[in-house]
Amino acid sequence: MHPAGTSDVQRAWTKKRCTLRARVMSKKHGQKRGEMLKLSTKGRYGLRALIDLAQYSELEPASISSIAVRQDISERYLEQLMAMLRKAGVIKSIRGAGGGYILARPIEDISVGDVLRALEGNLEPAVCAAFKEDQACNAADSCVTKYVWQKINESINQTVDQIKLDQLVQESKAISNKDQQVNEKCKKQGIRERRP
Repeated sequence: MHPAGTSDVQRAWTKKRCTLRARVMSKKHGQKRGEMLKLSTKGRYGLRALIDLAQYSELEPASISSIAVRQDISERYLEQLMAMLRKAGVIKSIRGAGGGYILARPIEDISVGDVLRALEGNLEPAVCAAFKEDQACNAADSCVTKYVWQKINESINQTVDQIKLDQLVQESKAISNKDQQVNEKCKKQGIRERRP
């Protein structure tokens, strides 16, 4: 795997440098060891809030307080998430009486990837220096695992980019309709309503 004439010491040193580079890069990108694939509450709550916004801002802007109540998210935290989404061009804020937030683009043009990248940053769970132009990896020529990391990264990005906000809103409405039907049946039978 290593070029002819490479000593065991050189191979060990190269391996150690690549391991250290991976650790430095993961820290640089805000990732902790063992937690690279997890999304924070920013991504999870932000996506929920955006689905809510898409559903309830069709006729008028949705307020932070109304989204916070419906989604059971702190208003202060939601304000931070909305600021990040606004900065990324996903939503717009409307000032004044009756103001709030609306989508900045058509619902079918906003992907889950757009939302998660605005809130989480880079979604690549495996950062490999071999594919970064501004960085070097001494083992790039002989490392075959870089193709595994590349495929994983491409797969995640492709998946989140294919899922559009309008699909999630439709799914959310279907679930709400189902819950409403179950609650109506429960009322007829004298059972307490089911809460979402």
